[in-house]
Amino acid sequence: MMNYEIFKEVVKEKFMDYMPDNFKGMELVVMPVEKVNMTYDGISIRGKDTNIFPTIYINDMYKKYQNCGDLEETLMAAGDLMIRALAQKPPVVDADSLYRDANEKVVFQLVNTEQNRSFLEQVPHREFQDLSIIYKLVVNVDDRGIQSTNVTNSLAKRLGMNEEQLFKCAAENTRRIFPPKLRSMNDVMKDMFLRDGMPEEIAEMMISEVPPEQTLWVISNDRGINGAVTMLYENELHELAENLESDLYILPSSVHEVLAVSTELTEPEELAQMVAEVNMQEVALEERLSNQVYHYDKDLRKLTLATDTPNKRLDGIVAEPQLVYDAKEKAR
Repeated sequence: MMNYEIFKEVVKEKFMDYMPDNFKGMELVVMPVEKVNMTYDGISIRGKDTNIFPTIYINDMYKKYQNCGDLEETLMAAGDLMIRALAQKPPVVDADSLYRDANEKVVFQLVNTEQNRSFLEQVPHREFQDLSIIYKLVVNVDDRGIQSTNVTNSLAKRLGMNEEQLFKCAAENTRRIFPPKLRSMNDVMKDMFLRDGMPEEIAEMMISEVPPEQTLWVISNDRGINGAVTMLYENELHELAENLESDLYILPSSVHEVLAVSTELTEPEELAQMVAEVNMQEVALEERLSNQVYHYDKDLRKLTLATDTPNKRLDGIVAEPQLVYDAKEKAR
């Protein structure tokens, strides 16, 4: 089986062979697409008679190739996907409505700084411990999901907002649009048991053995999407710490949620090792947030790093020493 780099070169050479004859005169364009935690290899085809340039990703094609082991099947499926994408009419976006009242639509998102250095060059942001706060412009929120777009440097300029203004707006909007939600792991487990058909009295008995001060607490938002940003809400952390009568360790479960636990239960290095192992084995790269553990001091009401593990990146690649040094210098 080909490795990814060889596969990518084969796709560049062979992809147009799997497109119908009426697409043969079009140009295949391969370009990097920066997203959170990853740079994807996007491909599109362009011609004089269309202004629709959908992008599909070689990375996704490679996953299919790994699963089926058949190059021809993979390329045929990718060709069909491109044809369907070209046939679809793009949704009409009313630019005026998109940018109107943008100051009420800007929200936070947290990403890992070391993993996203190239991406962060393209967006307004500010560093927070080993993370960075970026901004998204919410287009729509309904039962089907959330539509949003990253606030890039060019979009921020078009909106007439600098990073300080984006931060101020997002601080208010994020809490309003995506209210914080804090639940004990006991309650989460009980809901899982009930969904699986377990009688409520048995579910209650199962979770009653773990007292609140010894359980994990799940911190997210009411949507469960990009909810890790809720760790920026100091009031929620303080109320939990007061109820548990201890400081907290915060574990970055994913970009969607973090976990909190009393500092009296364990050591942060053990937690960090567990976080890193879960990240590598269970969490998709695009959803990983950090391999570090944070400490919330309930008296100082301050969140700081509790660990300094060497695996600053999230993809298993060791960060260059100079980059790590620079990041530390900026934090001072």
